[in-house]
Amino acid sequence: MFTRSPLFLALCLTVSMVGCSRPFVLLPGGALEGPTAAAPASWSFTSEVETVQLETLPADPYSVNIWVIALGSDLYVHAGANRSQWVENMEKDPNVRMGIEGTIYELVASRVDDQQAFDRFSDAYEQKYDRRPRNENIAEVYLFRLAAR
Repeated sequence: MFTRSPLFLALCLTVSMVGCSRPFVLLPGGALEGPTAAAPASWSFTSEVETVQLETLPADPYSVNIWVIALGSDLYVHAGANRSQWVENMEKDPNVRMGIEGTIYELVASRVDDQQAFDRFSDAYEQKYDRRPRNENIAEVYLFRLAAR
């Protein structure tokens, strides 16, 4: 019967998730929900967290699941050479919210344009995710440092 096919069930699940507020796998979501906390002095606890949620464009919230790298007191997100929707949103409005294990942090994003900073990021990225970024030329990629507002 058609309604029992795996493809049909997967399609129904995907359609039902599109309207969710939280991002789902590769599908973006809206405003993140949860308790807010002040940005910590160190983001080192994120070394044990594989994926976080990044909410951009507060006027029309858009959130995605993303990998995150902590280097000392700095937190970074990386889009590679992909000028994705969240990158465009942060260029319009740098105010973002980061959801990490149910807690929301209000942050501001700034694009990194220093090759030495990107090289340090790449080393930490490789250590955490067992691979280096595909493109390591800072002039061709989107790397953002997130800091407390």
